[in-house]
Amino acid sequence: MANEPVPNGTTNGHNGDTARPKVLQLGLIEHAHDAWAEIGKLATIIKPTATDRASFLAEARSGAFDGCIVAYRTFESFDITGKVDEEMLSALPSSLRFICHNGAGYDQVVVPACTKRGIRVSNTPTAVDDATADIGIFLMLGALRNLAASMASLRAGDWRGKDGSLPALGHDPQGKTLGILGMGGIGRNMAKKAAVFGMKVRYFNRTRLEPEVERECGAEYVDLETLLRESDVLSLNLPLNEHTRHIISKPQFDQMKDGIVLVNTARGAVMDEAALVDALASGKVYSCGLDVFEDEPKIHPGLLANPNVFLVPHMGTWTVETQTKMEAWTISNVRRALTEGKLRSIVPEQAKISFA
Repeated sequence: MANEPVPNGTTNGHNGDTARPKVLQLGLIEHAHDAWAEIGKLATIIKPTATDRASFLAEARSGAFDGCIVAYRTFESFDITGKVDEEMLSALPSSLRFICHNGAGYDQVVVPACTKRGIRVSNTPTAVDDATADIGIFLMLGALRNLAASMASLRAGDWRGKDGSLPALGHDPQGKTLGILGMGGIGRNMAKKAAVFGMKVRYFNRTRLEPEVERECGAEYVDLETLLRESDVLSLNLPLNEHTRHIISKPQFDQMKDGIVLVNTARGAVMDEAALVDALASGKVYSCGLDVFEDEPKIHPGLLANPNVFLVPHMGTWTVETQTKMEAWTISNVRRALTEGKLRSIVPEQAKISFA
């Protein structure tokens, strides 16, 4: 963060203008510079000088961020601040009332702790839907067609396989049942795109969609057991929280069809990676396409060693267009917090909570 050009109205440490509202910037602005410059006209932007969690907490306790009303944070800022938890919140000033997170997933932010302190949290729904669903379709096709093995062979100079041994035949998506676990914006987007490939789409969600939305997505609601039992491909598109951690583990694999294909673009920990490795080894899971992992950036060695696993290093939103949309969306939350005392997209857990 220290190497980023400092726009007008930006300060480091204690040097803020006390007459203006203050914004704490946690992470870089890579694309939406014009939108961020407008925030600089409304508020003094303060950036920490810390390079790790211990020094960040010490800097916060020193009063360097006193008066900050809003915090803008990125996924990558975790490397400096760590998780937004009770310890971190207790070090931050009591003036802080809004945390604007750049990302659809916000498991790095402990929302109940924020709620307890009267801090509203926002994320970037819909901004990531297209790009994440696109890579979900890419991973699904790559896993179905068993492309990982042949791609590795090609790079090793073995054409389709070592000593002329061909990879196992893949499968077409046409006529297959795609089960979507988690039917938010990304899941609905993926359902529409999967229909183009002639797939039958079913879904399970904690709340059933309205009938017109189901028709628009071309998706049929089923219970979780049916989804697991009858899907040819299962796509995970749900947030990570205390209820969804390891929602897919050995008991769930045992209910699935032999030879199922799994796709995960959500968060790695919604699936038990060790159980997945065992299911791949037994043949219960034919192949999988993964963009996210349980202990990023570490990857279970059993996944790396399996030629049927199609891996991407958390690149679901890694496009210029989507990164720009995400920044602009987050900045719009910062602006609204400053000018109206509200958020454009408060997280669902806080949507019905009345803040004083």
